[in-house]
Amino acid sequence: MGHPCLHPTTRSSIALSLAVLAWLGVSGAAPASAASDRGTFSIVAYDSVTHELGVAVQSKYFSVGTDVPWAEAGVGAVATQARVDPSFGLKALGLLHAGLRAADVLRALAATDSAWDSRQLGIADARGGVENWTGSKCLDWAGGEAGADFVCQGNILAGPAVVSGMAKAYREGKGEMAERLLAALDAAQAAGGDKRGMQSAALLVVRPSATRPQFTQRYVDLRVEDHKTPIKELRRLLEIQEGFHGADNHFSYAEEYEAAGRADLATRERERVAEILRRALERGERDASMLNGLAWACATHDLYLGDALKAAERAASLEPRNVDILDTLAELYFRHGDHAKAIEVESRAATIDPKSQYLKDQIERFRRGGRG
Repeated sequence: MGHPCLHPTTRSSIALSLAVLAWLGVSGAAPASAASDRGTFSIVAYDSVTHELGVAVQSKYFSVGTDVPWAEAGVGAVATQARVDPSFGLKALGLLHAGLRAADVLRALAATDSAWDSRQLGIADARGGVENWTGSKCLDWAGGEAGADFVCQGNILAGPAVVSGMAKAYREGKGEMAERLLAALDAAQAAGGDKRGMQSAALLVVRPSATRPQFTQRYVDLRVEDHKTPIKELRRLLEIQEGFHGADNHFSYAEEYEAAGRADLATRERERVAEILRRALERGERDASMLNGLAWACATHDLYLGDALKAAERAASLEPRNVDILDTLAELYFRHGDHAKAIEVESRAATIDPKSQYLKDQIERFRRGGRG
């Protein structure tokens, strides 16, 4: 494969691209010493409903997440690999920020790079455009596949089934983008993955938010630097992320959607919380703090109180003298209408921390039967 063809209709875009690259101070190719051949497989995707952009990647290489995945909400997402040049992540995002589409970004990068035939990239822009590139000098097996809203690519792979399996898993996946991206990595590995083996993996998802601007840079940002089964470890970390932050994040987005008049999307965000809670219970989660956080979030939103009570009871069995956990358990008994049990559990907490005015106020609230 040679350089992408520069069609006459895109020459003005390329001229603009070169100007942007020059303005960014990154118009030249990286020196040879800054690049190295790295086998990897990755997926880059865009969600037209949530406007999430994401990248997931695995490689037999230490800390692949440092170099390959790049993303910014409202702009785009990039995976740069094979003879990787990490500056391509910044270059591509800069060009996307300037208004170029994914295809024109690839052409612009090709026009400035003397080692383009050794590169591999996947790009998704925030308008739904996706493109990928595999140079003819990438190490075998190397290739990619594009879907309506995602691209998969890899090099030094066991064979083409790695990429096709990755694409199929993402296309047929359910749930949040992060979960679908991980399912794609699982499928790629099941088909043989990087033929050298496994070492590191990363998952990066960004998402616009009116109230939490940090999510434009990292909504989910997880890395496994060195592990025998990095994808499995990445999934474990995602479970922890969801358990500690997922409920709060989804309830926040539900409020944003409600305010924007999108009750359908608000309902879906709340349903995500139910899914996180259900999965935690089904896997026998034993992190008391995680269970407590999920239970408290549901209690204060008056949602999924049955499963929330199960989570709180499990947390209390794991840490029976934890005042915060006992307070959550009491709150859930109260919201279930069992005021006597709520008072009994909160009183137990008060004997552990007798100076707490909050606990005394809670007991009085339960006695009044009000929700104050």
